[in-house]
Amino acid sequence: MRREAVLVVDDEAPMRKYLSVNLKARGYDVSTAEDGTEALKLLAERTFDLLILDIMLPGPDGLSVLEATRRESSLPVLVLSARGREVDKVHALDLGADDYLTKPFGVEELLARVRATLRRANSSPASPSPTYRHADLELDFGARRARLAGVDVPLTAREYDLLAFLARNAGKVLTHREILQAVWGGQYGDEADYIWTYIRRIRRKIEPEPGHPRYVLTVPAVGYSVPSPD
Repeated sequence: MRREAVLVVDDEAPMRKYLSVNLKARGYDVSTAEDGTEALKLLAERTFDLLILDIMLPGPDGLSVLEATRRESSLPVLVLSARGREVDKVHALDLGADDYLTKPFGVEELLARVRATLRRANSSPASPSPTYRHADLELDFGARRARLAGVDVPLTAREYDLLAFLARNAGKVLTHREILQAVWGGQYGDEADYIWTYIRRIRRKIEPEPGHPRYVLTVPAVGYSVPSPD
């Protein structure tokens, strides 16, 4: 059975060792890099299932590595940072990070985030589901594909998962907690900034006027909904 490959990027040797030892003990195939240049080289040479990326790196910093990665692939990215401010989390999520973990953290929390991120990346429907259609928007759940006026929409895996969850529950108002636990995992519940960051990204891709959405609707102080299918 193939072991899932994880690239750990951190400029602090003790942190690289801590992450590597714990991930290897759980059966992951772990590679490490100490700066942005080495990380980009490894990403170009090998295929990974997950990137664990520190923000504060010498050379190209973590955000630059994240941007470069997103231009090339939808590789799941778990960002690590000593910066716990909401603005820093939102910035990383806006650039395409799948999750954000603030240092210091416990190994069990790290491993739970790793498992959840990989599980979402590898998930696929057990059997094809009906297609959701409303106006020009179409979601093919079986193919995990979104189209707008017949043109494929370039959604990341997390963006698709969020939009698909809303579409599978079309016509219902879903709370922030319901969305977080369904799309990010059961250990989430209070990270509303994750949701609105991703909603903003999705709206930029599917809404004719993102400031006046017709597909992903905000229900103030509650959550979000999408219209019932046509």
